[in-house]
Amino acid sequence: MKFLRQFCIILFISFLGELLHSIMPLPVPASVYGLALMLLCLCTGILKQEQVSETADFLIEIMPVMFIPAAAGLLDSWPVLQPIWLPVIFITVLTTILVMAVTGQVTQHIRRKENKKENE
Repeated sequence: MKFLRQFCIILFISFLGELLHSIMPLPVPASVYGLALMLLCLCTGILKQEQVSETADFLIEIMPVMFIPAAAGLLDSWPVLQPIWLPVIFITVLTTILVMAVTGQVTQHIRRKENKKENE
C-alpha cells in the first residue's frame, strides 16, 4: 500500500506538470515542469523525501527498460538516419561526456558544501 501511495504522489505531481504545460505557452516539456514541482515540494517541505523515496528508487532502477521502445523506434528510422549517422553519434558522445562532467562537478560542489556544514 505504501508503494501505491508514493506512486500516486509522483503521478499527481506529473499531472500538475502536464497542466502547467497546457496552461503556459513556453516550449518546456511537461516532464520538466513536473520535476521542477517535485523539487519545489521537496525543498519547501511540502513533501518529505521519505514519502516518495522507495518508489522513486524503483523507478530509477527500471529506467533502462523504458529506453527499449525508443531504441526499437530508431531501427525503424534507419533509412532517415543512415546519411547522418556519424554526426549523430559524435553529438551523442559529446553531449554525454559534457553531461557527465557537469554532473560530476555539481555533485562534488554539493558534497564539499555538505562537508563544510558537517565540520562547522
